[in-house]
Amino acid sequence: MLLGLVAACTPRAAGPEPAAQLFLNALAEQDFARAAGYTDRPDDAETSLVEVWNGLQAESLTATTAGVRIAGDSAVVDYSYEWHLPKDRVWDYTGQLQMGRSGEDWVVRWSKSAVHPQLGDRQTMFLRSDPAPRARVNEHAGSDVLVPGVVYGIAFDASLSPDIPAAARSLSATLSQFDRSLTAQSIAESVTAADGPRAVVRLRQDDYDLVAGALSSIQGVVVTEQADMVATDRTFAPDLVGQVKKTVIDQVDGTAGWSVVLVNQYGVETGVLTETAPQPVPSFSISLDRPIQVAAQAAVDGRTEQAMMVVIEASTGAVLAVAQNEAADKDGPVALMGQYPPGSTFKIITSGAAIANGIATPETMVPCPGRITIGERSVPNYNEFALGTVSMATAFARSCNTTFAKFASEMESDALTVAAAQFGIGVGHDVVGMPTDSGSVPPAEDLVERTEDGFGQGKVVVSPFGMALAAATVSSGHTPIPYLIQGRETVVEDEAPPISAEVVDGLRGMMRLVITSGTADRIRDQGDVYGKTGEAEVEGGSHSWFVGYRGDLAFATLVVRGGSSDNAVGVTRDMFAALPPEYRSDGA
Repeated sequence: MLLGLVAACTPRAAGPEPAAQLFLNALAEQDFARAAGYTDRPDDAETSLVEVWNGLQAESLTATTAGVRIAGDSAVVDYSYEWHLPKDRVWDYTGQLQMGRSGEDWVVRWSKSAVHPQLGDRQTMFLRSDPAPRARVNEHAGSDVLVPGVVYGIAFDASLSPDIPAAARSLSATLSQFDRSLTAQSIAESVTAADGPRAVVRLRQDDYDLVAGALSSIQGVVVTEQADMVATDRTFAPDLVGQVKKTVIDQVDGTAGWSVVLVNQYGVETGVLTETAPQPVPSFSISLDRPIQVAAQAAVDGRTEQAMMVVIEASTGAVLAVAQNEAADKDGPVALMGQYPPGSTFKIITSGAAIANGIATPETMVPCPGRITIGERSVPNYNEFALGTVSMATAFARSCNTTFAKFASEMESDALTVAAAQFGIGVGHDVVGMPTDSGSVPPAEDLVERTEDGFGQGKVVVSPFGMALAAATVSSGHTPIPYLIQGRETVVEDEAPPISAEVVDGLRGMMRLVITSGTADRIRDQGDVYGKTGEAEVEGGSHSWFVGYRGDLAFATLVVRGGSSDNAVGVTRDMFAALPPEYRSDGA
């Protein structure tokens, strides 16, 4: 009786093609009972149509007829389907509806081929998703630093624990080895203020395996498995790699592939009707170079004072290493952003300004007295050593404060500011994935201030990052644009005019002299190193600096309150000595 009622209410059309279109319209409108009413087997048709629609997770369907062929009481109507599936997937194909006359009406002779020409009566269709492999992040030498992996989210639900203080103590005892801030008090306070589970920490697979048993015994602990990018080596520039992860994490997934498969009555896939391959995004490459980073880290770890080093590929601006020891880490990314007086390493800039402004050349004979008074400032050399009249190159190699104080006093107020910018110092660099601050060299109208700036003791401040850029400028002959993630453009604010060949050539010779007959002879056995030492006086001691390059590797090393610049030279030497043989040539 019910079937008769459905049939009586279902509009009919004259001719097989209009009748077929009524079926297609009802299917597209997801009115499966009405669509089934245009067939000769309504019950079977409705069940199958619902099954197919759900299996495809279809969002909509456009279905039209495309021609008819009639032979007596039978006809074949061509159809065209365009399915709209989740995530903007579109699937289109053509097929045929078998039509038959039933009295004065035309109906679809039901078989599952009415939905797809390859669909058998004991099969259905399912949409399958095929996730794209997540991109990796590799370093300059080619090895992975971040790979797709799993982390475990550890949360605590106060409503599931009969004794929150005891559970918090147990949780702190278990997890504080990974995060010292997880005290029993901090855990208890945070979880009692939350409704439902409150996140406590996320653990790598190997860390979770160590404490999984202990966590399972604490009532209230909730553990969830989460996909993530995982560091291959937690000691490899962890802060910087963490910044890279934050930068790329939303871009590593690529586009998932998908397919529509045939499945038989036993749930076994028997064929593929359409398939679109996943489109993974290429791996990301960062400029950090593993052997250099490891060598630099080991070198700074050898000091008890705050010690740090930045190494840049001079020709390209690639940041090859950023190393800080644990003492330095307490103050944040100081190798990249810390502001310190540069001491005599700033004589690189002062010398460049002197050459550019026609004050002197490396061959110019200049006085190097033990002490000089300029305005109200009495400037001494270290232990008031005096050389008499020597070339500027010798004064540079022996680090005569008096000579460079005199140069600065004769310059315009902004001469050092302009010169510093040509070496990348005082210029803003928006490096994707890496915070930076190269330093500050303000114009000095005051004579005494300008005099002190000349040997790096005035209001001039720099970071190791900034001084590494300065060394890279001398090595390459141009100011490189630093970068960390390959293909991500660094925005440079207020770019300075290019540095002249005369300045570059003059500095190269003087910086080599520092090694061969000056203050950094300790590193002479490490190849053709060019550099400038510095000891910057500060309250409570002095900073130890060494800045320079070997081949294409430009570096800046700082030991905070490390005393003699020889200590920074020693740290740098340790880095070069630890590099693999292929890095030890002068062209490394």
